[in-house]
Amino acid sequence: MFYAGYAMSLLGSAMSPIAINFALLDRGVGPTGLGIVLSAGVVPQVLFMIGGGVLADRLGRRRVMLGTDACRMIVMATMAALLFAASPPLWVFVLLAALRSTGDAFFAPALGGLPVDITSPERLPDANILLGVAQSGARVIGPALAGTLIVALAPAAVVAIDASSFGASLVALVLLRVPAARRPAVTPWRDLADGWSQFTKHTWIWLTTVQWSLLNLLTYAPYLLLGPVMAQHYLGGARIWGIVMGSQAAGSVLTGLLLIGRRPSRPLLVSVLGLIAVPLPCLLLALHASAPAVCAMAVTAGAGLAVFGAFWDTTMQRLVPAEMLSRVTALTLTGSYSLGAFGLAAVGPAAQAFGAVHVLAFATAWGLVSGAAVCCLPPIWAIRWQDEPG
Repeated sequence: MFYAGYAMSLLGSAMSPIAINFALLDRGVGPTGLGIVLSAGVVPQVLFMIGGGVLADRLGRRRVMLGTDACRMIVMATMAALLFAASPPLWVFVLLAALRSTGDAFFAPALGGLPVDITSPERLPDANILLGVAQSGARVIGPALAGTLIVALAPAAVVAIDASSFGASLVALVLLRVPAARRPAVTPWRDLADGWSQFTKHTWIWLTTVQWSLLNLLTYAPYLLLGPVMAQHYLGGARIWGIVMGSQAAGSVLTGLLLIGRRPSRPLLVSVLGLIAVPLPCLLLALHASAPAVCAMAVTAGAGLAVFGAFWDTTMQRLVPAEMLSRVTALTLTGSYSLGAFGLAAVGPAAQAFGAVHVLAFATAWGLVSGAAVCCLPPIWAIRWQDEPG
């Protein structure tokens, strides 16, 4: 039941950004305004996610997820009502995007720790795989469905569907039964310090967090920003780029389904090996490869991301004490993605100075070399499936 409700909310969340963008464009908002709204949807996650992890471990993950889903449902319903009834100014979109993003910041760490509350230890890998399949599947279906509904109905209707999808998630969470959270015995600051201690205690956690942070900065940001530029330059435009991104998500879905039931003896090594596939689309774009070749590498990158997510999440859930999982999840997410915004801001000037092809070539080299180097580190390959929590 929880999985169905969560999948529905993911689908709504994959649809609403498309609708909001078109609603803004219909009102004459230009690229600068769109950028402001997008930034408002990112900054609160960086600012509040660590606090969200502390709160989830203190109050209980289900309780925090219920609260954030209720708040996000109200925010999106408000936006839908304003779009139906009036033409709100840009600052309203910025405010509502920031509120929605704040809810995301509290929801994500709680979700990171929830599987251990509702799943037996032997089924944790499959639970994580299915969550990844739902996330990737929403990225495939959501944008296409949003485009159809925007034409048939209106952007406001799509935003309203997103609001209702949070209602479905709320119902699923209400029906979910989880162990009661232990009453906090220390201050939130002590909780945060304990989470940080757990984060730094496991070398493999902070190593892979640093790896992800630099990968987002130096490889994934160029891919996301220069990929559309290269598609416009020689692949055939936005339609082809949409197919490329859909191919990546499809690769994640298909690989996730194939991973169900798999238990590699060195799960962390397998997960980090998956990241070596991430820069491959950058290589093909730098080489001006054909659209089918770029799509094939995007499928491979999506497969690598699915492998990483499935076994890295499971390793953390097995080796980090359950009562600290949301805090550690928040620290890893914040560390992994905070540099991505800087990368998106820096890629444009770098491409102007050195050329898009050279930036993509560097992105490829960094991703391949850093991925291979991390795989060789003892804290990565030393962890085995049978290792006990510590």
